[in-house]
Amino acid sequence: MTMTSAREDAIAGFLSDAGWGSAERHPLPGDASTRRYIRLHLGGRTAMLMDQPRHAESPAASPDATPEQRRALGYNALARLAGADCARFVAVAEYLRGQGLAAPEILAADTVQGLLLLEDLGFDLYTDVLSRNGDERAMYEAAIDALVRLHAAPAPHALAADKPLFAYDETAQLAEVDLLTEWFLPAAIGRPADAAEIEEHRTLWRTALAALAGGPRVFVHRDYHAQNLIWRNARSGLARVGVIDFQDALAGSPAYDLISLLEDARRDVAPQLAEAMTERYLGNARVLGAPLDPERFRASAALLAAQRNAKIIGIFARLAKRDLKPRYLVHLPRVWGYMQHDLEHSALRPLKSWYDATLPCAVRGVLRPDFAEASS
Repeated sequence: MTMTSAREDAIAGFLSDAGWGSAERHPLPGDASTRRYIRLHLGGRTAMLMDQPRHAESPAASPDATPEQRRALGYNALARLAGADCARFVAVAEYLRGQGLAAPEILAADTVQGLLLLEDLGFDLYTDVLSRNGDERAMYEAAIDALVRLHAAPAPHALAADKPLFAYDETAQLAEVDLLTEWFLPAAIGRPADAAEIEEHRTLWRTALAALAGGPRVFVHRDYHAQNLIWRNARSGLARVGVIDFQDALAGSPAYDLISLLEDARRDVAPQLAEAMTERYLGNARVLGAPLDPERFRASAALLAAQRNAKIIGIFARLAKRDLKPRYLVHLPRVWGYMQHDLEHSALRPLKSWYDATLPCAVRGVLRPDFAEASS
């Protein structure tokens, strides 16, 4: 990303006002979002600059907006994404810290310009430590313990006076699974999904998601996985797990963040480890006074895992085709592997039939050559 001189001037002024104007800057590799992070070094101290430029985007909808009103405002409102709202990042960070989790302290903020100065939680992303043969069991246990603590209380109605914690509702969930029919299906079978396929897919998901009604609602990070956790081995307790990339948080099922961690799109998690961590989560929830019905929880986990994986399949295809980021396609076989396992749950048989008929195994995880070439 090439910065304009105006953006550079804004950053320089922000850092100067915060006392970090003379810091050395070391940009971090980019990801799937429009944000970028720069690690700052000054006199033996470090901090993180989050640069989230404001851009023309749909405004957020009110909590009681209808699906039609949200659709008119655009995808961010429909799926309840924070977009470039740095003030929401600040509100979520402060909530997480209030719950005892190691989210970064906000050292300075200019939410109008989209600039935040954050506490540096360290260099050791879970992904990197695990690739160096880190203690996987200990790291996942710590991540589970932090998650249980976060979920011990019901979801708050608001994170700050002007920042409601929206519900992870059917409208958002259906908007996410629509990404699969919009982006992956054409790339896999060489033609757009027709109206009947789209509507049947959406109707089957609507029926399946109805099973979540009436369940407990907790704070849902929404992207709680190895790429968004930082291992702080020198710390103890909850402080060992640094938590980042949480601005899209919603109120939803306690199963969602668990499956986000255990069905990680970017790394393999052994079934034995996933089962042990699920048992740890359920056991610790009982100890903290927030017991869950194991059978219902596991059914919710299978449903939400399939929903999340359908979304990710669509997003990775979109990143390749629209955003010219084909590197995410390497993860598709893993995500489809999770998806096929999730669809074996008895509650998802109608959806399994749809996927088997519309996207047979031969086209899952492998996109058409002309699509790959156009995206490279």
